[in-house]
Amino acid sequence: MKRIPKDVVATFSIVAFDPATGELGIAVQSKFLGVGAVVPWAKAGVGAVATQSYANTSYGPRGLEWMAKGKSAQEALELLVADDSERDLRQVGIVDAKGRAATFTGKKCYPWAGGITGPNYAAQGNILAGEETVLAMGRAFEQTKGPLAERLLKALQAGQAAGGDRRGQQSAALLVVKEGGGYGGYNDRYIDLRVDDHPRPIEELIRLYQLRQLYFEKPRPEKVAAIEGTVKEEVAAHLVRLGYLSKERSADLEALHEALTVYIHTENFEERQVEKGKIDLDVLQYMKQQPSPKEVG
Repeated sequence: MKRIPKDVVATFSIVAFDPATGELGIAVQSKFLGVGAVVPWAKAGVGAVATQSYANTSYGPRGLEWMAKGKSAQEALELLVADDSERDLRQVGIVDAKGRAATFTGKKCYPWAGGITGPNYAAQGNILAGEETVLAMGRAFEQTKGPLAERLLKALQAGQAAGGDRRGQQSAALLVVKEGGGYGGYNDRYIDLRVDDHPRPIEELIRLYQLRQLYFEKPRPEKVAAIEGTVKEEVAAHLVRLGYLSKERSADLEALHEALTVYIHTENFEERQVEKGKIDLDVLQYMKQQPSPKEVG
């Protein structure tokens, strides 16, 4: 078998659009260090691009520029590869903000290499165990309900379960954009998570996504509870255990509120802070699982 150079971004990825929310995103896994710094590109209201296999990283910004000017995903793809003398080494997947998808695999990509398109997505990969990897990704994306990020992660899991990159695993990334979706609403980077080097990067990426949801999503109304009865006892006990409240003052509601506020700000749960006298039960659950300073020491 022909030796595979180390600079090949041997990868499987999926680019997708959610017509219900307007979100665009990419999920990718590779036997390559820091794949998230190379493959995924996206802009809210425009499109998403995954560039891989001897990746021409100019495909990302240039593809987005073409789509911003009104070109479809397929038209943008054709323009990108037309003036690339090394197009036969490239692989790229594109989706635009209307859900039109396109994928391209050069003739010299290492096998198995190829891609598919479906409603609002394109899935592609190279140096794979086989075609089933991209087929499984497409099925998982189409059959999974819920937020775009979770559908993308399910697709990655399915691709790996079907064989994935035949060289193994190393890094993974998830990028989702939407208008005003970034921190503080100042940009479109709604979710931007990367696992640069890990023996099980997809599992680690899912763990980071779950943490991201905990830190940055707003509390669900059904998860907000009054700090009274058993809830009050648990909150006080864990604030004492974690060193935010003295045992002597644990029955004092004002002291408990002050301690809880300090805890929330220390742990970066500002997005989860609710009105005085209440708590997000997801925060309480996190407190229960958190080791005390003594346990850490």
